Amino acid sequence: MSKKMKKILYTICVAAVVAAFSSCRGGDDFTESIFDTTTPAVDESKATYPFDKWLYDNFVVPYNTEIQYEFNFPASQLQYQLTPADYKKSQLLAHFIKYLFYDVYTKSAGEEFMKKYGPRIFHFIGSKAYSPTTETETLGYASGGVKITLINVNEMKLWTPQSEYNAADIERLNKDQFHTMHHEFSHILHQTKSYPVNFGQITPSDYDGRDWQKRDSVLSHSLGFITHYASSATYEDFVETLSCTITDTDCRWMYTIIDACANGGVKEGDKELVYELIDSLQIAGLDEPNKPWNRFKILKETSTDSETGEETERFVPSFHQTDAKANAENAVTYEDETSYMTFREYLDTWVQVDNGPETKGMNAILKKLEIAQKWYTEKWGLYLFQIRKEVKARQSKVNEYVRENVTIYDL
Repeated sequence: MSKKMKKILYTICVAAVVAAFSSCRGGDDFTESIFDTTTPAVDESKATYPFDKWLYDNFVVPYNTEIQYEFNFPASQLQYQLTPADYKKSQLLAHFIKYLFYDVYTKSAGEEFMKKYGPRIFHFIGSKAYSPTTETETLGYASGGVKITLINVNEMKLWTPQSEYNAADIERLNKDQFHTMHHEFSHILHQTKSYPVNFGQITPSDYDGRDWQKRDSVLSHSLGFITHYASSATYEDFVETLSCTITDTDCRWMYTIIDACANGGVKEGDKELVYELIDSLQIAGLDEPNKPWNRFKILKETSTDSETGEETERFVPSFHQTDAKANAENAVTYEDETSYMTFREYLDTWVQVDNGPETKGMNAILKKLEIAQKWYTEKWGLYLFQIRKEVKARQSKVNEYVRENVTIYDL
């Protein structure tokens, strides 16, 4: 396998919807339904009946949404070798979707919002979907703005009273499932009400639909993209900006900001806006040495072209040196440039102001956030940072929620 690291991929599949119309002869006698309406909506004879009944009451009735936890081969991506989702973990994930996704948007936008705009199908896949050709890992995909497929369900931790969820478990849940959900749901929203054209005009020349996965974190953030995949296309950049705001951990956000500021991506006034952003994200501890985004170094990376001998330089934060080195196409060397005990010291003393015409780095991320946040509120009545706050609050109480509200059924 190549030394290049796997990158995350989300796929949108546009499904064709065919409407069939039938004509009626005059004089026909009409009944309320041509189907047998005496059959129960949930089969009581099935071993899965208790869970199926819960799904019916909590998703089908209020939202007209189906949870497909049993393996649906025709609906799967046939280019991957996929396995069914674990029954118990599917139950836990369904409860999490209700508590951390549907209930969040319902609280923010009202009872009718998810009834009208929520996905109609969630399809669970147990295994990963990894492509050795592109070295990408697909974590989910959406079909026609109707269905969201969630992959790698079997890697979820199964909650028990003896093994409750910790911060690492929540981070994994965000990475593998909930980032995907907010990403794909944001696609549904922008396909309903278009996002502003000027969003794509901030970094128009740096999108790369073919080789985005070859970019490391430092390069992606320095160019003004919140993730590698955001740099693949304008519409992916837009939904990644939304979904990362909602689900990225404090540490991931701080690493992104440090990367985005390291190579000239800051302009006059940006430093104050960065502090405002951190406050809006509810990130504390900018002066606490024990925080993972404090006590780091800025390294000067020198890359030497093997054919021409030409050297290029950039600055790499120490926490992303491994990622940068693994993705390097040429020989690289590193020198210690400056050490920092706190993020505040870094932002106040290291970052050099670049007031040139090019928009990149932190300046580009700030502009994109401003546009996305405004669209979110004006078009949908949603407040982006309030959604993040609500999600974080619920995640902090997830063990209490499971203890009091969740029953995991055996077969």
